[in-house]
Amino acid sequence: MIHPLADVKAEEIGCGTKIWQFCVVLQGAKIGSDCNICSHCFIESDVIVGDRVTIKNGVQLWNGTRIENDVFIGPNATFTNDKYPRSKNHDFDCLGVIVRQGASIGAGAVILPGIEIGANAIVGAGAVVTEDVAADATVVGNPARRIR
Repeated sequence: MIHPLADVKAEEIGCGTKIWQFCVVLQGAKIGSDCNICSHCFIESDVIVGDRVTIKNGVQLWNGTRIENDVFIGPNATFTNDKYPRSKNHDFDCLGVIVRQGASIGAGAVILPGIEIGANAIVGAGAVVTEDVAADATVVGNPARRIR
């Protein structure tokens, strides 16, 4: 199901996936089956989203981002892919983010470029993730620190 007010150019979208109003999904993006992409999301062309992923409102996924199966991304979580952003710099090193299977990212979390979130890890709401998160870990705060 693609809402009529969504702008979806991607051709690889799995069965049962729902893309809600005011989403933009660029050509080349790959989205798996049974996903729920809530309103006001943006997915760039070199992004891969696995199966059964929930992406809540206001999330942008930039080139190089890889989201594995069964991931939850809370509202307004921020992903980045450029360590040294400058206006009109098209030659930057794209450092995508990888979110491994079953991980959950809380509302408003910020994930810096080149970060890997391990399988089944939890990133707390509002956390600023500056380094990789181990599988099964829970991190919170700014900068994000492991609490479990």
